[in-house]
Amino acid sequence: MRMAKGMSRVGKIAVVALAVLMTMTAADAQSRRKREKEAAPPPQAPPDRRDRVVSLPQSPFNGRPYWQVLAQCGGVFFKLNSLYSGVAIQAKVVKPDPAVNAQFSKKSDSARRTATAFFEAAERFLMADRGVAREDAMMTYDARAAAEGDRHKTIEAAEQATKPCPALYQACREVSPKICAEPAVSASLTGGSSKID
Repeated sequence: MRMAKGMSRVGKIAVVALAVLMTMTAADAQSRRKREKEAAPPPQAPPDRRDRVVSLPQSPFNGRPYWQVLAQCGGVFFKLNSLYSGVAIQAKVVKPDPAVNAQFSKKSDSARRTATAFFEAAERFLMADRGVAREDAMMTYDARAAAEGDRHKTIEAAEQATKPCPALYQACREVSPKICAEPAVSASLTGGSSKID
């Protein structure tokens, strides 16, 4: 009788241990899927024959519609704006450091202006190539931009993602100066010099 109670207790412990193990395995699989989803690039919109495509060999943007990649760059610069702004706020409120606040406020403003230049170009391409209204163009590129910006969680990752963007904007200026009408976008945000010249 005592042996049966002992086995019963061991059986209960085994069942509980098995349930905990299954829960941990399921949670691990779920977090792995979440990490894979975050690491995956955002889905691209289906190709549309009306869209003009980038012709920049050696570029990650080559062969993709201008509006998509311009929105992508704009999204990353917009994310940088937010990240820089967060550092500036910390340097103003939490750990006062006027020099850091000024530096990152300037970087935030520069990233915002650069993002705006990319967004306006994406919007203009959609309006010109597809004949959509401005509001519809904004709705179309906005999802792409937001998804791309959300992929980058740190300043370093976002800065790295912006590296091919100035060459894209320059190629756009050469192909369509009326659409990419802003002066050239500088190549680096890291030194605080990234801006529309």
